[in-house]
Amino acid sequence: MKHLQVFDPPLCCSTGVCGPDIDPALPRFAGLLAQLSAAGVVVDRYNLAHQPLAFVQHPAVKALLDQHGIEALPAVFVDGELALRGTYPTPEQCGEWLNHVGVASRP
Repeated sequence: MKHLQVFDPPLCCSTGVCGPDIDPALPRFAGLLAQLSAAGVVVDRYNLAHQPLAFVQHPAVKALLDQHGIEALPAVFVDGELALRGTYPTPEQCGEWLNHVGVASRP
């Protein structure tokens, strides 16, 4: 894993961990991205509410949105390949990704 691209649904801020009703997957995912970045993985994260052009300029993301609508988000690409659609990684997947890049995951 060298490059991770995340196309988030519209969020209030870049991480989605603000406001009164926070999805518990979002802080876990933000931590994962920080760990992957620290391990040398290039992480690009786009928020539909703030960077809509990135979504239409990426052919695979545009096709996902055309076919499935906003329910296709988040869309996560690992080294250019679609890894997740419509969901953030589970804790188990987070651990696998960290192990893949040589970072010990925390329980």
